[in-house]
Amino acid sequence: MFRVYHGLAFVLFSFTPDGGGCKAAEKRLKRPDKSKSSWHTSVVPFLMFRFSVIQKDPNTQARLGSMSTAHGPVQTPAFMPVATQGTVKATTPRELREIGAEIILANAYHLSLRPGAELVEQAGGLHRFMGWDGPILTDSGGYQVFSLKELCQVSEEGVRFCSHLDGSAHCLTPETVVRTQERLGVDIAMVLDECVPGLASYSEAARAGALTTRWAERALVAKTSEDQALFGIVQGGTFPDLREQSARALVSLEFPGYAVGGLSVGEDPRLTHQLAAHTVQGLPETRPRYLMGVGTPEQLVRYVALGFDLFDCVLPTRNARNGTLFTHTGKLNIRRAAYANDPRPIEENCGCYTCRHFSRAYLRHLAVAGEILSAQLNTLHNLYFYQRLMRSMREALATGRFATFAHLFFGLPAVEREEVRVWQI
Repeated sequence: MFRVYHGLAFVLFSFTPDGGGCKAAEKRLKRPDKSKSSWHTSVVPFLMFRFSVIQKDPNTQARLGSMSTAHGPVQTPAFMPVATQGTVKATTPRELREIGAEIILANAYHLSLRPGAELVEQAGGLHRFMGWDGPILTDSGGYQVFSLKELCQVSEEGVRFCSHLDGSAHCLTPETVVRTQERLGVDIAMVLDECVPGLASYSEAARAGALTTRWAERALVAKTSEDQALFGIVQGGTFPDLREQSARALVSLEFPGYAVGGLSVGEDPRLTHQLAAHTVQGLPETRPRYLMGVGTPEQLVRYVALGFDLFDCVLPTRNARNGTLFTHTGKLNIRRAAYANDPRPIEENCGCYTCRHFSRAYLRHLAVAGEILSAQLNTLHNLYFYQRLMRSMREALATGRFATFAHLFFGLPAVEREEVRVWQI
């Protein structure tokens, strides 16, 4: 079948959850004249989404902002705890609110496979399904395509892949990805993109970047929800000129927000920083900028200084389950025998529930014994640490002292810190 918008016919690909894959129902009937059409704008407006820059730091590119969504406001810069399958591991939605999280990230790819977007829609949408009443951003599945490379096949129409759960055949297209996220009812959706490895060649990165742009055009046309914002994703591998081209093409499509993807996928961390710094210059100041999959506390401070507003990473929750805890003096491995009789909290003056009630000795006991409570208490601390860090940066921006905050942050003694002063703010 096809639909006609503003006199233009566009194909809609059928999606068969039972494994039938992608099928083009009709060929595109007419290539639009871009000078006379609305090809570069979404047919459906983004009525419920707004972003404003409140204050800029005079010494860096950092900025304090505010984002309005259908499920409430988000103060930026912000870190999104990762709820891949509709849950932030070992943490309840109530606890997320208590530690200061305003927005979380889920994954449309995983949720479409299990329990299925239709089931979530019937349950009243992802917010009601998981018991979280704040804003939700969903990743489209592009990174999962990259990570499951041996199970997928990329083409112009989309991505054919085999489920990592049961091996069944499926397909993602720009249209089905938009539809899935609309059925989930999230506040911010991401377009389908192709993420190439850090060592990808120039030609491979160029092909993937151009394909991501064409997919982004189709995603805008497929959008039907006025309550949901759709973000474009900049690709281009490790090549500054390709990232510049990708950013320029996506900005011309007038998305309400932009993500930078395909970084921290195997390239040298110094190169990651250089590419992020180069790419963000091509993104409009009036739109939120989201650096995907980042990162460590040090990285968050550096990338806020570059002008990024949104971040996500599994690091605080994954490390917590492995017994690694974040403090202002570095990482702490709570499993170490040195903490067996330590009566102190993880970190003095930390306001999290874990530090207010439990000693390092008890937390080590839980970790060594393999108790479920270990993952819960460790996760609470790590996520609180991340949210407190973001809150501190926002407060510093509001008072015009972000650069001072950043220098003090990196000037503290480093214990087990992986990236001390690799780049100066």
